[in-house]
Amino acid sequence: MSDMLVKLYDLKENESVEQYERRTGVTIRRAIAPEKHVVTAWIAKHFRTPWVSEAEVAFARSPITCLIAIDNNKLVGFACYDATTKGFFGPTGVDEEQRGKGIGKMLFLYTMQLMRSDGYGYAIIGGAGPTEFYAKTVGATIIENSEPGIYRGMLKG
Repeated sequence: MSDMLVKLYDLKENESVEQYERRTGVTIRRAIAPEKHVVTAWIAKHFRTPWVSEAEVAFARSPITCLIAIDNNKLVGFACYDATTKGFFGPTGVDEEQRGKGIGKMLFLYTMQLMRSDGYGYAIIGGAGPTEFYAKTVGATIIENSEPGIYRGMLKG
């Protein structure tokens, strides 16, 4: 999968996380250090093992660059940035039973806002899966010849 580029300086105003929470009951926020074991265990259960490693890196950053989505005190999604490398978005995922409710979109948009606030002009979506979603949501464009890119030669266990 190719990487995609997001022009953070061109982000449009969207629903805030506070408005989203009032509307849906789902809280989107940065994770905190004491939640690391909960979040990484949840990622290991629902997604791929390399994503656990990336989330651990996000937890090691200050501020933590792992966002979580919580519904009824239950973890239902996550998104990381600056995990694989600086300026990269991902990994990200939403519980299969919770998909289609806009949780992934809000995690993504809030992460893009945080990256812009952190001083980035651009974000790279590493190995972008749903390219149509990213293109439609923020105008992300495919970076030509970016596969396998930074993942070239990555060890797989």
